[in-house]
Amino acid sequence: MIKARGLARRFTTKLGPVDAVRGVDIDVAEGELVGFLGPNGAGKSTTLRMLTTLLQPTAGEAIVAGHDLLSDPAGVRRNIGYVGQKNGAGADQRVADELALQARFYGLSKHEARRKAGDLLERFELQGMEKRAVITLSGGQQRRLDIAMGMLHDPRLLFLDEPSTALDPQSRRNLWDHIKQLKADGTTVFLTTHYLDEADFLSDRLLVIDHGSIVGEGSPDELKNSVSGDLVVLGTPQAAVVATKFPDAVVEDEKVSFRIPNGDRSLPGLLRDLDNLGVELHSVQVHRPTLDDVFLTMTGRSLREETNAGQNYLG
Repeated sequence: MIKARGLARRFTTKLGPVDAVRGVDIDVAEGELVGFLGPNGAGKSTTLRMLTTLLQPTAGEAIVAGHDLLSDPAGVRRNIGYVGQKNGAGADQRVADELALQARFYGLSKHEARRKAGDLLERFELQGMEKRAVITLSGGQQRRLDIAMGMLHDPRLLFLDEPSTALDPQSRRNLWDHIKQLKADGTTVFLTTHYLDEADFLSDRLLVIDHGSIVGEGSPDELKNSVSGDLVVLGTPQAAVVATKFPDAVVEDEKVSFRIPNGDRSLPGLLRDLDNLGVELHSVQVHRPTLDDVFLTMTGRSLREETNAGQNYLG
């Protein structure tokens, strides 16, 4: 559904040229739900804008939904849906009217537009809100309306740019269920997100971008397994002694932390060895790697820290 080779974008600024995206290769198969992750300023939004024809690449090529990005951008747009970070519906428009109007833009007849709007209102659990002004909807309802607008022409490929930002936990989880259903119905989904739990829950596969280059790719489990072992945290007054057994150990007060492969299976033998050495233990914790650990390993930065730092204009 997406095949990009050497896709690049350079911006000219007062301080000189900035390579926001540095020749990325991206493959997305039909029916996949792919998460696109990276710290602020890594190149996510710039890549997304190129793939959706909103920004001309400086270099490279791509086939998106069966159409050439450079020579047939209109063909790309006819076959994709795009839901941006901000709400796309007119604030004062009535919900059903907005859907029907957008459907007319795609060439549907007045009757077909109304029928399609009704189908999508039911699909995204917006029944009974047909005559309400968009501005009166909750955040979660507005985002479901945005996705409904993106699905009016039954696109083969749907781009979602941080779809659940600023939603409360219950609304986010409800939206996730709708996105999962889109994939189950056969829609290919390509989404950016800053929420690691969202990426973990939704994605068949993840692409990690940093400094304009793809630095990691795989399923959430594959990426987490690529981190060197499970994190073990031991509470002991002899933390410094334990640390000498593990080259990368970190000591903080009376706690020592280190990584070992297959922590749940390795831990019993490790505890026996420490007991034989006379090490007194107050607590034992084992943590499987998280996607944030993956980011820290691949980029040297925590995505959570980057998220709290605010958006970079290059995305």
